[in-house]
Amino acid sequence: MRSTTAETVHAYYDRFNAGDWEGMLSLLSDDVAHDLNQGGREVGKPAFRAFLQRMARSYKERLEDIVILGDDARIAAEYLVIGTYVRTDEGLPPATGQTYRLPGGAFFDLAGGRITRVTNHYNLEQWLRLIGSGSSG
Repeated sequence: MRSTTAETVHAYYDRFNAGDWEGMLSLLSDDVAHDLNQGGREVGKPAFRAFLQRMARSYKERLEDIVILGDDARIAAEYLVIGTYVRTDEGLPPATGQTYRLPGGAFFDLAGGRITRVTNHYNLEQWLRLIGSGSSG
């Protein structure tokens, strides 16, 4: 049987895969902390909404092979990102419809039935190689 917090994180990823951004936002606390992969921290639902809108413009992604581990307050997830880079994202190489399969992970804090922190991780250099723009190696 899944814990309530694990169910919340499963619902978060189900909504991600369905493109249900408002549904994802409904699972977050108003002051959610979002740690961007290899970037800074954004705080609050408005910042998270803007992030989702940017992602929806530039990427078509779904997550597979999701594994969730954790307890009542902290959860970790590992997954495989299946994606297409459809529109150039600011500061990144040009998008030409490149496809990619990339492992990723996230850490969550939860309180009061809501996600209070999301910290995402994936290998940016590997993603750049997969889209044909990274250093070799």
